[in-house]
Amino acid sequence: MKTLIKNGLVVDPANLVQTHLNLLLEDGKIVAVTEEEPEADRVIDAAGKVVAPGFIDIHMHEDPVKDDKIQFCIFDAMLRMGVTTAVGGNCGINVYDPVKYLDLLERDGAPVNVMMFAGHQYYREAAGALDKYSPVTEEQRKMMKKGLEEALEAGCVGISYGLRYVPGTGREEFLDTASCCQKEHRLISAHVRDDEERVFGAVAEVAEAGKIFDIPVEISHIGSMAGFGQMEQLLKQVDGYRMNGMDITCDCYPYFAFSTRIGATTYDDGWLERYHCDYDACQLMEGKYKGQRCTPETFAEMRRDFPECLTVCYVMDQKDIRMAFSDPGVMLGSDGLIDNGQGHPRAAGSFPKFFADFVRDGSISLYDGIAKMTSIPAKRLGLADKGRLNVGADADVVVFDPEKIRDGATFDDPMLPPFGIDYVLIGGEIAAKDCRIVKGDLGTAIRKRS
Repeated sequence: MKTLIKNGLVVDPANLVQTHLNLLLEDGKIVAVTEEEPEADRVIDAAGKVVAPGFIDIHMHEDPVKDDKIQFCIFDAMLRMGVTTAVGGNCGINVYDPVKYLDLLERDGAPVNVMMFAGHQYYREAAGALDKYSPVTEEQRKMMKKGLEEALEAGCVGISYGLRYVPGTGREEFLDTASCCQKEHRLISAHVRDDEERVFGAVAEVAEAGKIFDIPVEISHIGSMAGFGQMEQLLKQVDGYRMNGMDITCDCYPYFAFSTRIGATTYDDGWLERYHCDYDACQLMEGKYKGQRCTPETFAEMRRDFPECLTVCYVMDQKDIRMAFSDPGVMLGSDGLIDNGQGHPRAAGSFPKFFADFVRDGSISLYDGIAKMTSIPAKRLGLADKGRLNVGADADVVVFDPEKIRDGATFDDPMLPPFGIDYVLIGGEIAAKDCRIVKGDLGTAIRKRS
Protein backbone atom coordinates (compact mmCIF):
# COMPACT_ATOMS: atom_id res chain seq x y z
CA MET A 1 0.00 0.00 0.00
CA LYS A 2 1.18 3.49 -0.84
CA THR A 3 0.57 6.23 1.74
CA LEU A 4 0.96 9.92 0.94
CA ILE A 5 1.46 12.43 3.76
CA LYS A 6 0.93 15.86 2.24
CA ASN A 7 0.92 19.57 3.15
CA GLY A 8 2.80 19.12 6.44
CA LEU A 9 5.85 20.95 7.77
CA VAL A 10 8.56 18.29 7.48
CA VAL A 11 11.11 18.67 10.27
CA ASP A 12 14.07 16.33 9.76
CA PRO A 13 17.20 17.46 11.61
CA ALA A 14 19.20 14.47 10.36
CA ASN A 15 18.96 15.99 6.88
CA LEU A 16 18.93 19.65 7.96
CA VAL A 17 15.35 20.06 6.72
CA GLN A 18 12.46 22.17 7.95
CA THR A 19 10.11 22.87 5.05
CA HIS A 20 6.78 21.90 3.53
CA LEU A 21 7.17 18.69 1.54
CA ASN A 22 5.13 15.57 0.82
CA LEU A 23 6.19 12.05 1.78
CA LEU A 24 5.28 8.87 -0.09
CA LEU A 25 5.56 5.64 1.89
CA GLU A 26 5.57 2.10 0.51
CA ASP A 27 6.78 -1.32 1.70
CA GLY A 28 7.97 0.05 5.02
CA LYS A 29 10.17 2.73 3.49
CA ILE A 30 10.02 6.35 2.39
CA VAL A 31 10.09 6.11 -1.40
CA ALA A 32 9.63 9.75 -2.39
CA VAL A 33 9.99 13.22 -0.86
CA THR A 34 8.47 15.74 -3.22
CA GLU A 35 6.45 18.89 -3.79
CA GLU A 36 4.18 16.87 -6.08
CA GLU A 37 1.18 14.77 -5.03
CA PRO A 38 1.79 11.31 -6.44
CA GLU A 39 -1.00 8.74 -6.55
CA ALA A 40 -1.49 6.79 -3.32
CA ASP A 41 -3.89 4.29 -1.78
CA ARG A 42 -4.16 6.37 1.39
CA VAL A 43 -3.72 10.11 1.83
CA ILE A 44 -3.04 11.88 5.13
CA ASP A 45 -3.54 15.64 4.91
CA ALA A 46 -1.10 17.15 7.41
CA ALA A 47 -1.92 20.81 6.72
CA GLY A 48 -1.05 22.87 9.78
CA LYS A 49 0.79 19.92 11.31
CA VAL A 50 4.39 18.89 11.82
CA VAL A 51 5.64 15.73 10.12
CA ALA A 52 8.63 14.33 12.01
CA PRO A 53 10.57 11.07 12.22
CA GLY A 54 9.19 8.66 14.79
CA PHE A 55 10.52 9.58 18.23
CA ILE A 56 13.26 7.45 19.81
CA ASP A 57 13.34 6.88 23.57
CA ILE A 58 16.92 6.02 24.46
CA HIS A 59 16.16 5.31 28.12
CA MET A 60 13.09 3.47 29.39
CA HIS A 61 12.29 0.35 31.41
CA GLU A 62 10.59 -2.44 29.51
CA ASP A 63 7.38 -4.33 30.25
CA PRO A 64 7.54 -7.57 32.27
CA VAL A 65 7.17 -11.12 30.94
CA LYS A 66 4.56 -13.57 32.21
CA ASP A 67 3.92 -17.08 30.87
CA ASP A 68 6.32 -16.53 27.98
CA LYS A 69 4.54 -13.37 26.84
CA ILE A 70 5.40 -9.70 27.27
CA GLN A 71 2.71 -7.88 29.25
CA PHE A 72 2.46 -4.73 27.17
CA CYS A 73 1.71 -1.56 29.09
CA ILE A 74 4.56 0.93 28.94
CA PHE A 75 5.22 0.12 25.28
CA ASP A 76 1.59 1.04 24.60
CA ALA A 77 2.23 4.36 26.36
CA MET A 78 5.35 4.89 24.23
CA LEU A 79 3.36 4.45 21.03
CA ARG A 80 0.59 6.82 22.09
CA MET A 81 3.12 9.61 22.67
CA GLY A 82 4.83 9.23 19.30
CA VAL A 83 7.70 6.92 20.16
CA THR A 84 8.37 4.35 17.44
CA THR A 85 11.64 2.96 18.83
CA ALA A 86 12.41 2.45 22.53
CA VAL A 87 15.47 1.15 24.34
CA GLY A 88 14.96 -1.03 27.42
CA GLY A 89 17.27 -2.76 29.87
CA ASN A 90 18.55 0.47 31.39
CA CYS A 91 20.12 1.20 34.79
CA GLY A 92 21.64 -2.29 34.84
CA ILE A 93 18.19 -3.86 35.10
CA ASN A 94 16.56 -6.41 32.81
CA VAL A 95 13.15 -7.81 33.69
CA TYR A 96 13.98 -10.97 31.73
CA ASP A 97 16.91 -12.41 29.84
CA PRO A 98 17.45 -9.62 27.26
CA VAL A 99 18.30 -11.99 24.42
CA LYS A 100 15.16 -14.05 25.05
CA TYR A 101 13.24 -10.78 25.33
CA LEU A 102 14.36 -9.85 21.83
CA ASP A 103 13.27 -13.31 20.68
CA LEU A 104 9.77 -12.76 22.11
CA LEU A 105 9.53 -9.40 20.37
CA GLU A 106 10.45 -10.99 17.06
CA ARG A 107 7.93 -13.78 17.60
CA ASP A 108 4.94 -11.70 18.70
CA GLY A 109 5.56 -8.14 17.52
CA ALA A 110 5.23 -5.13 19.80
CA PRO A 111 3.62 -1.70 19.91
CA VAL A 112 7.01 -0.13 19.03
CA ASN A 113 10.43 -1.23 17.84
CA VAL A 114 12.64 -2.24 20.76
CA MET A 115 16.37 -2.34 21.39
CA MET A 116 17.83 -3.80 24.58
CA PHE A 117 20.80 -3.13 26.80
CA ALA A 118 22.33 -6.03 28.67
CA GLY A 119 22.00 -5.01 32.31
CA HIS A 120 25.05 -5.34 34.54
CA GLN A 121 22.94 -5.97 37.65
CA TYR A 122 20.90 -8.64 35.88
CA TYR A 123 24.01 -10.59 34.94
CA ARG A 124 25.55 -9.96 38.35
CA GLU A 125 22.60 -11.58 40.07
CA ALA A 126 22.49 -14.38 37.47
CA ALA A 127 26.07 -15.19 38.48
CA GLY A 128 24.93 -15.58 42.10
CA ALA A 129 26.02 -12.19 43.46
CA LEU A 130 22.76 -11.32 45.24
CA ASP A 131 24.16 -8.92 47.86
CA LYS A 132 24.21 -5.51 46.24
CA TYR A 133 26.53 -4.14 48.91
CA SER A 134 29.24 -6.80 48.48
CA PRO A 135 31.86 -7.31 45.78
CA VAL A 136 31.70 -10.26 43.39
CA THR A 137 34.11 -13.17 43.43
CA GLU A 138 36.51 -13.78 40.57
CA GLU A 139 34.40 -16.75 39.43
CA GLN A 140 31.22 -14.63 39.47
CA ARG A 141 32.91 -11.91 37.47
CA LYS A 142 33.93 -14.43 34.82
CA MET A 143 30.35 -15.69 34.62
CA MET A 144 29.10 -12.12 34.28
CA LYS A 145 31.49 -11.37 31.45
CA LYS A 146 30.53 -14.53 29.60
CA GLY A 147 26.84 -13.65 29.84
CA LEU A 148 27.38 -10.04 28.81
CA GLU A 149 29.55 -11.01 25.85
CA GLU A 150 26.91 -13.48 24.65
CA ALA A 151 24.20 -10.81 24.97
CA LEU A 152 26.23 -8.34 22.92
CA GLU A 153 26.86 -10.99 20.26
CA ALA A 154 23.11 -11.66 20.14
CA GLY A 155 22.31 -8.03 19.39
CA CYS A 156 22.09 -6.04 22.62
CA VAL A 157 23.10 -2.46 21.90
CA GLY A 158 25.52 -2.25 24.83
CA ILE A 159 25.82 -2.69 28.59
CA SER A 160 23.87 -0.62 31.09
CA TYR A 161 24.86 0.06 34.68
CA GLY A 162 22.99 1.09 37.78
CA LEU A 163 26.02 1.80 39.92
CA ARG A 164 23.89 3.68 42.42
CA TYR A 165 21.79 0.58 42.94
CA VAL A 166 24.71 -1.85 43.34
CA PRO A 167 27.25 -0.08 45.57
CA GLY A 168 29.26 -3.29 45.93
CA THR A 169 30.43 -2.86 42.33
CA GLY A 170 34.08 -1.89 42.60
CA ARG A 171 36.33 -0.29 40.02
CA GLU A 172 37.78 -3.62 38.90
CA GLU A 173 34.34 -5.17 38.36
CA PHE A 174 33.05 -2.12 36.52
CA LEU A 175 36.02 -1.79 34.18
CA ASP A 176 36.30 -5.51 33.56
CA THR A 177 32.67 -5.80 32.50
CA ALA A 178 32.76 -2.57 30.49
CA SER A 179 35.68 -4.00 28.52
CA CYS A 180 33.20 -6.38 26.88
CA CYS A 181 32.06 -3.43 24.75
CA GLN A 182 35.51 -2.71 23.34
CA LYS A 183 35.60 -5.34 20.62
CA GLU A 184 32.55 -4.06 18.72
CA HIS A 185 32.74 -0.49 20.04
CA ARG A 186 29.43 -0.87 21.89
CA LEU A 187 27.79 1.71 24.14
CA ILE A 188 27.84 1.78 27.92
CA SER A 189 24.98 3.61 29.63
CA ALA A 190 25.09 4.41 33.32
CA HIS A 191 22.94 5.52 36.18
CA VAL A 192 26.05 6.81 37.92
CA ARG A 193 27.08 5.93 41.46
CA ASP A 194 26.10 9.16 43.19
CA ASP A 195 24.23 12.43 42.79
CA GLU A 196 24.03 15.97 44.17
CA GLU A 197 27.51 17.25 45.17
CA ARG A 198 29.10 13.84 44.59
CA VAL A 199 27.86 13.51 41.02
CA PHE A 200 31.09 14.85 39.50
CA GLY A 201 33.24 11.99 40.76
CA ALA A 202 30.51 9.53 39.82
CA VAL A 203 30.48 10.74 36.21
CA ALA A 204 34.29 10.70 36.12
CA GLU A 205 34.20 7.03 37.14
CA VAL A 206 32.09 6.10 34.11
CA ALA A 207 34.01 8.40 31.78
CA GLU A 208 37.19 6.55 32.72
CA ALA A 209 35.86 3.41 31.04
CA GLY A 210 35.11 5.39 27.89
CA LYS A 211 38.65 6.71 27.82
CA ILE A 212 40.40 3.42 28.60
CA PHE A 213 38.46 1.32 26.09
CA ASP A 214 37.65 4.05 23.55
CA ILE A 215 33.94 3.27 23.72
CA PRO A 216 30.89 5.57 23.66
CA VAL A 217 29.36 6.58 27.00
CA GLU A 218 25.80 7.67 27.85
CA ILE A 219 25.13 9.34 31.20
CA SER A 220 21.55 8.53 32.13
CA HIS A 221 18.81 10.92 33.31
CA ILE A 222 21.13 13.71 34.41
CA GLY A 223 18.22 15.70 35.83
CA SER A 224 17.83 13.21 38.65
CA MET A 225 21.58 13.10 39.22
CA ALA A 226 22.60 16.78 38.98
CA GLY A 227 19.27 18.57 39.13
CA PHE A 228 19.92 19.98 42.59
CA GLY A 229 22.14 22.92 41.68
CA GLN A 230 24.99 21.00 39.99
CA MET A 231 23.83 21.05 36.37
CA GLU A 232 25.97 23.90 35.06
CA GLN A 233 29.16 22.37 36.38
CA LEU A 234 28.23 18.88 35.22
CA LEU A 235 27.58 20.05 31.66
CA LYS A 236 30.98 21.77 31.65
CA GLN A 237 32.56 18.55 32.88
CA VAL A 238 31.00 16.52 30.07
CA ASP A 239 31.88 19.18 27.50
CA GLY A 240 35.49 18.93 28.66
CA TYR A 241 35.52 15.19 28.05
CA ARG A 242 34.03 15.69 24.61
CA MET A 243 36.54 18.37 23.66
CA ASN A 244 39.32 15.98 24.59
CA GLY A 245 38.14 13.29 22.22
CA MET A 246 35.66 11.26 24.27
CA ASP A 247 32.36 10.11 22.75
CA ILE A 248 29.99 11.00 25.58
CA THR A 249 26.41 12.29 25.71
CA CYS A 250 23.58 12.53 28.25
CA ASP A 251 19.83 12.14 28.44
CA CYS A 252 17.19 13.80 30.60
CA TYR A 253 13.42 13.75 31.16
CA PRO A 254 11.27 16.91 31.35
CA TYR A 255 10.00 16.60 34.92
CA PHE A 256 11.15 18.06 38.21
CA ALA A 257 10.63 14.95 40.34
CA PHE A 258 12.44 11.62 40.12
CA SER A 259 11.09 8.12 40.65
CA THR A 260 12.58 4.95 42.10
CA ARG A 261 11.62 2.08 44.38
CA ILE A 262 11.47 2.80 48.09
CA GLY A 263 13.90 -0.02 48.81
CA ALA A 264 16.54 1.34 46.46
CA THR A 265 19.87 2.57 47.77
CA THR A 266 18.74 6.08 46.79
CA TYR A 267 16.81 6.05 50.07
CA ASP A 268 19.61 4.67 52.23
CA ASP A 269 20.48 6.65 55.36
CA GLY A 270 21.42 10.24 54.55
CA TRP A 271 18.91 10.88 51.75
CA LEU A 272 17.05 13.58 53.68
CA GLU A 273 20.25 15.52 54.22
CA ARG A 274 21.45 14.98 50.64
CA TYR A 275 18.26 16.34 49.09
CA HIS A 276 17.65 18.95 51.81
CA CYS A 277 14.08 17.72 52.29
CA ASP A 278 11.74 15.97 54.70
CA TYR A 279 9.88 12.66 54.35
CA ASP A 280 6.90 14.35 52.72
CA ALA A 281 8.98 15.04 49.59
CA CYS A 282 8.47 11.34 48.84
CA GLN A 283 5.10 10.19 47.48
CA LEU A 284 4.06 6.53 47.45
CA MET A 285 2.69 5.40 44.08
CA GLU A 286 1.56 1.89 45.04
CA GLY A 287 0.23 -0.09 47.98
CA LYS A 288 -2.07 0.82 50.83
CA TYR A 289 -0.75 4.39 51.06
CA LYS A 290 -0.93 5.00 47.31
CA GLY A 291 -0.92 8.71 46.48
CA GLN A 292 0.08 9.76 49.99
CA ARG A 293 3.20 11.68 50.97
CA CYS A 294 5.45 9.79 53.39
CA THR A 295 5.70 10.27 57.11
CA PRO A 296 8.65 8.82 59.02
CA GLU A 297 6.40 5.93 60.03
CA THR A 298 4.96 5.09 56.60
CA PHE A 299 8.38 5.45 54.98
CA ALA A 300 9.92 2.95 57.40
CA GLU A 301 6.96 0.56 57.07
CA MET A 302 6.93 0.52 53.26
CA ARG A 303 10.71 0.28 52.97
CA ARG A 304 10.60 -2.73 55.26
CA ASP A 305 7.44 -4.46 53.98
CA PHE A 306 7.14 -3.37 50.33
CA PRO A 307 10.64 -2.40 49.10
CA GLU A 308 9.53 -2.69 45.45
CA CYS A 309 6.97 0.12 45.91
CA LEU A 310 7.47 2.87 43.34
CA THR A 311 7.86 6.39 44.70
CA VAL A 312 8.10 9.91 43.32
CA CYS A 313 10.41 12.37 45.04
CA TYR A 314 9.82 16.10 44.49
CA VAL A 315 13.28 17.54 44.99
CA MET A 316 14.68 18.57 41.59
CA ASP A 317 15.48 22.16 40.57
CA GLN A 318 13.42 23.36 37.58
CA LYS A 319 16.21 25.70 36.43
CA ASP A 320 18.64 22.80 36.23
CA ILE A 321 16.34 20.71 34.05
CA ARG A 322 15.83 23.61 31.66
CA MET A 323 19.58 24.17 31.58
CA ALA A 324 20.15 20.52 30.72
CA PHE A 325 17.84 20.62 27.72
CA SER A 326 19.46 23.80 26.42
CA ASP A 327 22.69 21.82 26.00
CA PRO A 328 23.21 20.31 22.52
CA GLY A 329 24.73 17.16 24.03
CA VAL A 330 21.57 16.26 25.96
CA MET A 331 18.78 14.23 24.36
CA LEU A 332 15.37 13.26 25.68
CA GLY A 333 14.89 9.93 27.46
CA SER A 334 11.75 9.22 29.46
CA ASP A 335 13.22 6.89 32.11
CA GLY A 336 9.69 5.50 32.05
CA LEU A 337 8.96 2.79 34.63
CA ILE A 338 5.50 1.39 35.27
CA ASP A 339 4.25 -1.32 37.67
CA ASN A 340 0.70 -2.52 37.07
CA GLY A 341 -0.28 0.83 35.57
CA GLN A 342 1.30 2.82 38.40
CA GLY A 343 4.39 5.00 38.51
CA HIS A 344 5.73 8.34 37.29
CA PRO A 345 3.83 10.10 34.46
CA ARG A 346 7.06 10.43 32.49
CA ALA A 347 6.35 6.94 31.04
CA ALA A 348 3.28 8.24 29.19
CA GLY A 349 3.94 11.96 28.97
CA SER A 350 7.63 12.84 28.47
CA PHE A 351 7.67 13.52 24.73
CA PRO A 352 4.46 15.58 24.43
CA LYS A 353 5.27 17.35 27.71
CA PHE A 354 8.62 18.40 26.26
CA PHE A 355 6.83 20.14 23.37
CA ALA A 356 4.23 21.72 25.65
CA ASP A 357 6.58 22.98 28.37
CA PHE A 358 9.93 23.52 26.65
CA VAL A 359 9.29 24.10 22.93
CA ARG A 360 6.02 26.01 22.92
CA ASP A 361 7.31 28.55 25.46
CA GLY A 362 10.31 29.28 23.22
CA SER A 363 12.96 27.77 25.48
CA ILE A 364 13.97 25.36 22.72
CA SER A 365 13.23 25.61 19.01
CA LEU A 366 10.94 23.12 17.33
CA TYR A 367 13.83 21.95 15.17
CA ASP A 368 16.23 21.41 18.08
CA GLY A 369 13.53 19.78 20.16
CA ILE A 370 12.80 17.24 17.45
CA ALA A 371 16.52 16.60 17.01
CA LYS A 372 16.77 15.61 20.70
CA MET A 373 14.24 12.83 20.17
CA THR A 374 15.09 11.69 16.62
CA SER A 375 18.41 12.31 14.88
CA ILE A 376 20.59 12.56 18.01
CA PRO A 377 19.47 9.29 19.65
CA ALA A 378 19.42 7.54 16.25
CA LYS A 379 23.04 8.46 15.70
CA ARG A 380 23.90 7.42 19.26
CA LEU A 381 22.35 4.00 18.73
CA GLY A 382 23.74 3.48 15.24
CA LEU A 383 20.28 3.45 13.62
CA ALA A 384 21.13 4.50 10.08
CA ASP A 385 17.56 4.23 8.75
CA LYS A 386 15.62 5.69 11.69
CA GLY A 387 15.31 9.19 13.10
CA ARG A 388 15.19 10.62 9.55
CA LEU A 389 12.78 11.06 6.64
CA ASN A 390 14.91 10.89 3.51
CA VAL A 391 14.23 8.49 0.65
CA GLY A 392 15.24 5.00 1.74
CA ALA A 393 14.68 5.61 5.44
CA ASP A 394 12.30 3.47 7.47
CA ALA A 395 8.76 4.83 7.29
CA ASP A 396 8.44 5.57 11.02
CA VAL A 397 6.63 8.91 11.12
CA VAL A 398 4.79 11.13 13.61
CA VAL A 399 2.24 13.77 12.59
CA PHE A 400 1.30 16.24 15.33
CA ASP A 401 -0.17 19.68 15.94
CA PRO A 402 2.59 21.89 17.39
CA GLU A 403 0.01 24.12 19.11
CA LYS A 404 -1.99 21.30 20.70
CA ILE A 405 0.47 18.57 21.55
CA ARG A 406 0.68 18.09 25.31
CA ASP A 407 0.87 15.43 27.98
CA GLY A 408 -2.22 14.01 29.66
CA ALA A 409 -0.54 11.81 32.28
CA THR A 410 -0.50 13.08 35.87
CA PHE A 411 1.06 11.93 39.12
CA ASP A 412 -2.39 10.76 40.22
CA ASP A 413 -3.15 9.02 36.91
CA PRO A 414 0.19 8.31 35.21
CA MET A 415 -1.07 6.37 32.20
CA LEU A 416 -3.46 8.92 30.70
CA PRO A 417 -2.78 9.42 26.98
CA PRO A 418 -1.50 12.70 25.52
CA PHE A 419 -3.20 15.12 23.14
CA GLY A 420 -2.42 16.60 19.73
CA ILE A 421 -0.72 13.64 18.04
CA ASP A 422 -2.70 12.85 14.88
CA TYR A 423 -0.83 9.84 13.52
CA VAL A 424 2.01 7.52 14.44
CA LEU A 425 3.18 5.26 11.62
CA ILE A 426 5.57 2.33 11.97
CA GLY A 427 6.90 0.83 8.77
CA GLY A 428 4.42 2.95 6.83
CA GLU A 429 1.39 1.48 8.61
CA ILE A 430 -0.83 3.46 10.99
CA ALA A 431 -0.05 2.28 14.50
CA ALA A 432 -1.87 5.03 16.42
CA LYS A 433 -4.39 7.72 15.50
CA ASP A 434 -5.43 10.62 17.73
CA CYS A 435 -3.41 9.12 20.62
CA ARG A 436 -5.28 5.81 20.41
CA ILE A 437 -3.66 2.57 19.34
CA VAL A 438 -4.91 1.26 15.99
CA LYS A 439 -2.49 -1.64 15.53
CA GLY A 440 -0.29 -2.67 18.42
CA ASP A 441 2.05 -5.24 16.87
CA LEU A 442 3.89 -3.35 14.14
CA GLY A 443 7.10 -3.09 16.14
CA THR A 444 9.79 -5.72 16.46
CA ALA A 445 13.22 -6.32 17.98
CA ILE A 446 16.16 -4.34 16.66
CA ARG A 447 19.42 -6.16 17.12
CA LYS A 448 22.73 -4.36 16.97
CA ARG A 449 25.03 -6.03 14.48
CA SER A 450 28.75 -5.68 13.91
